Amino acid sequence: MTGTVPLTPPQRRPVIRAVSFDEVGEAIERLLAIALPSTRAAQTGASPKVADFLLAWWNGLDNGHFPVLHLCNLDAVIAEDMLAIMAYLAQEPVTYADAWGYREAMADLWMRYRDNADLDGTGDSGHVDS
Repeated sequence: MTGTVPLTPPQRRPVIRAVSFDEVGEAIERLLAIALPSTRAAQTGASPKVADFLLAWWNGLDNGHFPVLHLCNLDAVIAEDMLAIMAYLAQEPVTYADAWGYREAMADLWMRYRDNADLDGTGDSGHVDS
């Protein structure tokens, strides 16, 4: 073809910024506080969106996926915590919230937001250990 620029194969680029394990743990803690407030009455409009994000990370196939548009519909500080987790996953791709000790919190999150979808009655929290 004339007039086209030959494409070079994609090159791995550095992550937007390196994110530490501790920074991600702090972000998870803040996001869980939003998704799992002490009472259902304390939930905000952000709570189910944050739950969608965390549960999609835990096991998107079973728990549903996270619509990227949700990032635009959240306060910037909440979206930044999600982006920090995604940046870390670009560095360390096979890491889940239980690496920071949040397995029980993720099960609680699943119970609050997905348990009613447990049609087979197994009570499976969705995360598969590798």
